[in-house]
Amino acid sequence: MISFGLIPAKLGDSDKIRIGKKVYAIGNPIGIEFRRTVTSGIISAVDRTIKIGEDEQAAYMEELIQTDAGINNGNSGGPLINEDGEVIGINSVKIEEAEGIGFATPINIVKPIIQKLLENGEFKEASIGIYAYDKEVIQYLDGNLKFDTGIYVVSINKIGAAYGKGLLTGDIISEIDGVPLNKMNDLRRYIYTKEVGDEVVLKVIRSGKEIDIGIKLGSK
Repeated sequence: MISFGLIPAKLGDSDKIRIGKKVYAIGNPIGIEFRRTVTSGIISAVDRTIKIGEDEQAAYMEELIQTDAGINNGNSGGPLINEDGEVIGINSVKIEEAEGIGFATPINIVKPIIQKLLENGEFKEASIGIYAYDKEVIQYLDGNLKFDTGIYVVSINKIGAAYGKGLLTGDIISEIDGVPLNKMNDLRRYIYTKEVGDEVVLKVIRSGKEIDIGIKLGSK
């Protein structure tokens, strides 16, 4: 392994971040001409959900860190750092219609991916093959849907692992292998620790009844 004498950044705990705390963003806004630009700001909010795309192509990014540290095109993939120099997020997206509204993916979601890269030299993303939203997001899609826990299955990929295994659109997945699910990112975090071909058991709520459905994970 080639060493360049660099000290790797320490990864923080994004579950412990607090609104109002100082943060710094590093990246290459607008391109290589402004490489290694550092901007500062605060954590403006946590657990943000934003809509990406329009109409049938719309998707939602969930559990994001909102910051007013300057994030522009080219910053994506750069670190969001706290005052202790710890990476707490990966800069991901900004709101074009406003100034000072940028978002980062929490580092705790990324940690399982990093661990797989360290152990195997690669990351093959396992997948159930569904689109599901939590109770905070579902209000954007249907204000009449109400549930307290779990994630709501909006669609099932016809070439995904869950297709034809008994899971239905409209089901609410409350657990995976006994792990409670309240956000789509709870499911992602768990799946990121698994391998393609591993079997998982979903606890599904359908018409007020609980059903267990076993699924062998596919590749995304």
